[in-house]
Amino acid sequence: MGEITVRTAQLADLETLLTFEQGIIAAERPFDPTLKDETISYYNVEAMITAPHVEVVIAEVDAEIIASGYARIDDAKVFLKHNKFGFLGFMYVKPAYRGRGVNKLVIQQLQRWCKKQGITECRLEVYDENEPAIKAYEKLGFKKLLITMRTAI
Repeated sequence: MGEITVRTAQLADLETLLTFEQGIIAAERPFDPTLKDETISYYNVEAMITAPHVEVVIAEVDAEIIASGYARIDDAKVFLKHNKFGFLGFMYVKPAYRGRGVNKLVIQQLQRWCKKQGITECRLEVYDENEPAIKAYEKLGFKKLLITMRTAI
């Protein structure tokens, strides 16, 4: 396996990124019974690639796109110490490349971009039952903050 590189996504990467989005949704369906059964979409990936407040990145090895992620600059709640924060999402690594530190490289690249934007905090969301993802994020310094609870009525 060649060297893994991380770069800003381009519109030419869109087809692969849309496939990754469906992989994310498939992985999350067991954790969320409220997701619709039909084909759904979480993101407008094309708009994210071109938006100035969003950085979409891909990881490549030997010219193959193997992972993705994004950072979006969001307004913080008025009662917080910071005005803006980086929200991370769209984290996907092809199954054959999992466990090799690829997601770490993606997140580090996104954090570098956030720092260049003057951002001092990054947040992300992960399903409470997705223990492997939680452990991976904790290894990168993320800490649990809130748990969203729900009930059907």
